[in-house]
Amino acid sequence: MSMWSQIVKKRKLSLVVGALIGAFVALAWIYLQNDIHRNALDPKLPFQVYRPPAAPNYSKAQGWHLHPAMAGYYADPRKVDVFFVHGTTFNGGRDWLGRVDSRTIDQEVHRVQLPNYAAPYAIMGNVYAPKYRQASLYTQLTLREDAREARQFAYRDVESAFRAFMAQRKGGRGFVIVGVEQGGLLSERVLRDVVAPDPELKTQMVSAYLIETLAPEQQFGSEGRLMPACLSRIQTGCVLSYLSVEANRPDKTLQRLQKAVFWDGDRLEPLDSQKAICVNPVLGVVGDHVAEAKDSLGATNATGLEWGVEPALIPRKVSARCVRGMLMVDKPGSPSFKDANTWEDRKKVNAYNLFYGDLQEDFHTRWQTFRAIQVQ
Repeated sequence: MSMWSQIVKKRKLSLVVGALIGAFVALAWIYLQNDIHRNALDPKLPFQVYRPPAAPNYSKAQGWHLHPAMAGYYADPRKVDVFFVHGTTFNGGRDWLGRVDSRTIDQEVHRVQLPNYAAPYAIMGNVYAPKYRQASLYTQLTLREDAREARQFAYRDVESAFRAFMAQRKGGRGFVIVGVEQGGLLSERVLRDVVAPDPELKTQMVSAYLIETLAPEQQFGSEGRLMPACLSRIQTGCVLSYLSVEANRPDKTLQRLQKAVFWDGDRLEPLDSQKAICVNPVLGVVGDHVAEAKDSLGATNATGLEWGVEPALIPRKVSARCVRGMLMVDKPGSPSFKDANTWEDRKKVNAYNLFYGDLQEDFHTRWQTFRAIQVQ
């Protein structure tokens, strides 16, 4: 071997070793960064001795982010009433639970979650969105017992809000439940504990949307013992549930599965090897059917839009397929759909909705089907 060949070989080896060291350092930094952030959000106080903030009062408008009794918003009896439970907006730190009078939480709900995730239901729905003492972002990132207890505590408020919603709503017979991320998990228990055992309520439910939520197949599968997953877009009384992950990010898939929980009685337990349902929101059906980009009715970034303002939709850009209970998504490359800048915001639901148009159409179709059945 010539001297030059030896030099080239050594340089190649150095580049490979350098790349491996760089990859190791980058990976180590990611894990270290996660630990640093999680530690900063840890209340460092057992939940058992924690004093929760004051409870919301659902008999007053101050107990709701959206409610027909609020100024400038009225209940149209021709529309269907929608119970909407937002996802995590409180990061944590000293507290396990977010305060319902927090301006920071209120602003994030109104800036990000309502325009992206509640607004698809607004044209044909009267949206009721309760405030609740949500469990912090920290509790979503660990399976610690006290973190699960904080999430279990949050359910008390959501059940109380749902019962107030049923007593106060002004629309017709039907109602819809929509829960996002943490709100989806809490809505899942409302379905199990309040709706499913009541035959009258069960017949009134148009549909339920558990967005960015893993719902167990044994309870909500196509033959679930509580209520079925949606088999077609014209089916009513069914559950549409999915947890989306970018198709080229298997690491995120594993992270989501490792932290997934389900309701076992009044306790949250790790989902582990249990199967979860996945209803493709582009198609409105459970199963591994492929939704190609041409089938997508419109993604959007509605963050910052005022309530009632319809966002511009970008159709035919999102493909999606359910794989082992997870929704694998190829999203547009537009800057509107980039991940959030802060570590905390990247751990929450996206500040955009890839399925805005699809969920809107799904909701409209099921509501029209429900109304047609009612007049027969």
